[in-house]
Amino acid sequence: MSRVTFDELLEAGSHFGHLTRKWNPAMAPYIFMEQNGIHIIDLHKTVAKLDEACEALKKFAQEGKTVLFVGTKKQAQETISEYAKDAEMPYVVERWPGGMLTNFPTIRKTVSKMANIDKMINGGTFDNLSKREKLQITRQRNKLETNFGSIAQMRTLPQAIFIVDVMKEQIAVREAQRLGIPIFAIVDTNCNPKGIDFVIPANDDASKSIEVIIRACTTAVKEGVQERKIQHADEGEEESDETPARRSRRRQGVTAGVRRRAAQESEANADEDEPELTEEEGRDEE
Repeated sequence: MSRVTFDELLEAGSHFGHLTRKWNPAMAPYIFMEQNGIHIIDLHKTVAKLDEACEALKKFAQEGKTVLFVGTKKQAQETISEYAKDAEMPYVVERWPGGMLTNFPTIRKTVSKMANIDKMINGGTFDNLSKREKLQITRQRNKLETNFGSIAQMRTLPQAIFIVDVMKEQIAVREAQRLGIPIFAIVDTNCNPKGIDFVIPANDDASKSIEVIIRACTTAVKEGVQERKIQHADEGEEESDETPARRSRRRQGVTAGVRRRAAQESEANADEDEPELTEEEGRDEE
């Protein structure tokens, strides 16, 4: 069964594309018709593509991979911050910092400044500063929190990136493509789907449309994370069910088997190294 139905997408206005004069011909396979100068997206294809993307996101989460959600337009900011935070995934809803992926070590150094300021505050050093210095540091901390607080826990590069509006987030798209990071994206009729690994054709301007799709995708991520936890719990139980005595016997059996095999190989090598006597040498020995 589909995660999102045709009717849900229709009600959210996901079928409304851009004006026909602004369309990108590469989106032709996903366009159903033209009406009143506006392209109408084929929601049957949207449902299929969304299901495909959700399954891939679920698999990524099952493997313990990180998905970075990106959407800096006003219609997407609140939705992404809410659902990505619920799925415990990093997100960017403010300005995309150039080089965030291609120059990730520098970004991590910038993020670490927040931790240093927090240590300063908690350690008591902050109290010894002047009023002006306190104000400057507080402003710096707030700015860092706004721009990088949502990715503070992202220690390594994300293994996938989800983008709302590839036209607006062109820099993020190019960085991900350069590093070979899989891209999931809501793609409208004015965008170029080339280079996007998982295209979800839909209206990327309506907040309801964005919410329906983001909710489905983050739900898939949460399912993958939950299944990963269950799998690890089951593996832990299997290991704990084995009694110490049984574990000891199993290890002894493995050790004995290794020793027997080593002894057999040693005997075989000794036989190969022993020189064969000729007939005359055999008579001499007799």
